Amino acid sequence: MIRKMSEQDIPSVMEIERLCFSDSPWPREEFLYELKENPFSVLCVSEKENRIAGFIDWWILYEKAQVANIAVHPEFRKQGIARELLKNCIRDAEKKGCETLSLEVRTGNEPAIALYHSFGFIDAAIRRNYYENGEDAILMVLPLGGES
Repeated sequence: MIRKMSEQDIPSVMEIERLCFSDSPWPREEFLYELKENPFSVLCVSEKENRIAGFIDWWILYEKAQVANIAVHPEFRKQGIARELLKNCIRDAEKKGCETLSLEVRTGNEPAIALYHSFGFIDAAIRRNYYENGEDAILMVLPLGGES
């Protein structure tokens, strides 16, 4: 089940964040900011077996949407959770009139790149030394229909 993230979800989301992004996890303050203060952010979680299995944080910036963060707990991978989170994001972005959805992904994250390509994302650019460890990112963009 996908639902809006609440403040009570932050400890579980932070655990997923630490497991998935051990070199540069977002701190609690970043999630609180996104949840309570950032007027552009949309945060959702996926619940499975009464646990937070994954989450997505995406922004609506007028006619553009951007995925800021998406992760699935290692115990719940390969169960379609990232696909469902992304599908939900795309549907909502289109309903809100967004024309594109973009994201950055580590060049070495082949499973995520394959997932994004399966949705029709295209590789738009390489962002050199994008991550704290110096790894490059691929900027990927998905054209959307936008209902407005």
